[in-house]
Amino acid sequence: MEKDKKIKLGISIGDLNGIGSEIIIKTFEDNRMLDFCTPVIFASIKTMSFFKKHFDSSINFHGINHLDQIIHGKINVLNVWKENVTINFGEEDIKIGKYSIKSLEAATDALINGAIDVLVTAPIHKHNIQSDTFKFPGHTNYLAEKLGGNSLMFMVTDTLKVGLLTDHVPVKDVSSYITPALITEKIETVYNSLKQDFRIGKPRIAVLGINPHAGDNGVIGEEDDDVLRPTIQRIKDGGKMVYGPYSADSFFGSGNYKNFDAIIASYHDQGLIPFKTIAFGHGVNYTAGLNKVRTSPDHGTAFEIAGKGEADNGSFKAAVFTAIEVFKNRMEYNEYSKNPLKKAPKKI
Repeated sequence: MEKDKKIKLGISIGDLNGIGSEIIIKTFEDNRMLDFCTPVIFASIKTMSFFKKHFDSSINFHGINHLDQIIHGKINVLNVWKENVTINFGEEDIKIGKYSIKSLEAATDALINGAIDVLVTAPIHKHNIQSDTFKFPGHTNYLAEKLGGNSLMFMVTDTLKVGLLTDHVPVKDVSSYITPALITEKIETVYNSLKQDFRIGKPRIAVLGINPHAGDNGVIGEEDDDVLRPTIQRIKDGGKMVYGPYSADSFFGSGNYKNFDAIIASYHDQGLIPFKTIAFGHGVNYTAGLNKVRTSPDHGTAFEIAGKGEADNGSFKAAVFTAIEVFKNRMEYNEYSKNPLKKAPKKI
């Protein structure tokens, strides 16, 4: 791909009864966005026209039936379905969930086949998407199966990046999932992502403990001393700047997170509560470790405000720009990796 060619940015529509349509429309009502990418929305022109009318938007869509009809400078809508769909904002509806999956599957296939360059996913409802043929707890697990690599939920902003050892795992099962092999894999994924996706030359990574106070020398659980600490030390001995385990309760409040390029939390809420407290509304959910680029906003379907015109599109817009940035950074990284005599610019 030539460097000056517009990036084709695929967008899966998410749950049609949620705020996905609104944040997409609000983002691309600004025509300047077309200077950075060529959007391709995987839905239908009828459905997007309904949303346009509902939100009284002046946005213009270009309907297409095949991906070879994409036009740069337009907001393309691929007709994944052609029938009329009844939208009831704010309602949980398994029938609507099926359209979320139709959009996601079509967009993922396009990503795999190179018809689009990156994928930004609007929020889905995890219950509505479940079926006999789709049994994934969310986007990340589905994309991990469809795309090559070791996936990792990586919540990012310019100044804060939080990865997870375990993501959608019940709290009672967390410690059994965390093994030396998993810890090593996740740290490696974060490390490589910081280098190739975010151009950080010498990443510094902090790992949070599994138990309160990182186990308090075995008083509050032995997993930190028996599993986490020795694995971190082996990785550190191998040359990577990885530190921990740190007690999670004071790590963010003390500002210690500012000393690191990324933080790896042991489980979902341990990492996402502080991330969303600090960065909610402009954070991005990035799936690191895959051979393709996928981002999403840092929030869900927000049924309680769906259809009301109140949704903030800041995180979705950030997800668009992060996808573009990561794609370009990867291109540059790969170019310099092929020719090591050239010196790649780095963010230290």
